[in-house]
Amino acid sequence: MELVSPEGLRLNWTHQGDNRDLLKLLPDDSVALSIWSPPYFVGKSYEEGLTVGEWSALLHGVIAEHSRVLKPGGFMAINIADILAFADDSIPRFQADVVSTKRSVVTREQVLRAKAEHPEFNRHELAALLGCSEQTIQRRLDHNNVRGGKYKPQTRVKTVAGMLEDFALESGLPMYDRRVWVKDPAWANSRWHSLSYRAVDEFEYVFIFWKPGITKVDRGRLSREEWVEWGSRGVWEFPSVRANDDHEAKFPEELPRRVMRLLSEPGDLVLDPFMGSGTTGLVAAGLGRNFVGFELLPEYVALANQRYTQMLQGSHESDRSLDAEGQSGAA
Repeated sequence: MELVSPEGLRLNWTHQGDNRDLLKLLPDDSVALSIWSPPYFVGKSYEEGLTVGEWSALLHGVIAEHSRVLKPGGFMAINIADILAFADDSIPRFQADVVSTKRSVVTREQVLRAKAEHPEFNRHELAALLGCSEQTIQRRLDHNNVRGGKYKPQTRVKTVAGMLEDFALESGLPMYDRRVWVKDPAWANSRWHSLSYRAVDEFEYVFIFWKPGITKVDRGRLSREEWVEWGSRGVWEFPSVRANDDHEAKFPEELPRRVMRLLSEPGDLVLDPFMGSGTTGLVAAGLGRNFVGFELLPEYVALANQRYTQMLQGSHESDRSLDAEGQSGAA
């Protein structure tokens, strides 16, 4: 089987273009499992130019098309961090009196007293009077720093789960389950731990949505130990990718592998409309599933298909090696 649609959408391949357009090329009720990780709207280079409204519309459009392409009883699994952060002028800036990092002994009360005694003094003159920096004067008065982008709008933090649930339910795909993936503290992506009480980013979610229909439940897909360790567990713990050298946001193979083994069978069609570097396709092929991938950026399309082609070549070489060993042994 080389094609999955009359339009010529090649099976076991990643296709370049807007996934909302490419989804229309898939036949109705053809996808057993869709697993994907969209842009998180956290400042990656491939998100440049996206507004929060455009980002939301992208997810909404992709989810809506799944109501047609998923098989009845099939699943859509979305891996995403549950916190969306974006600039919002309508909320006040976070003000913090970070006492643990203060280097100057000058207090707010001293600054206010000096300001009252010398109302004509500007910040620089007050600093000279109190023997501190003008930045210290500003920090004591306003509880934030004029350096480091503090004139920019405050970052608003919003949860994503409710938004995805609303989009999916509107499309006739109720939420079925969710898993928590505990990975590693994302030090490179989160500096919140240094100057506030916010938590370090160290987990993500897999939100699972279901298309109404008969779902085959086969406990034989996993061993008894696997069911106990992770199949029936809400929290999954395994490390993230150690080096995002060819793509900024790769997820580890263990993530799609668990979802596929749990929610699909060999021969099923697996879809990833945000294929990126091609991890979902590699895992699907390794597990005997067919796959179709969509990706907007041509360089990642090339990367995904190159990785898949290299995997096939390696598999064929292994087969030839085994055949040669078998002939040698028979001789």
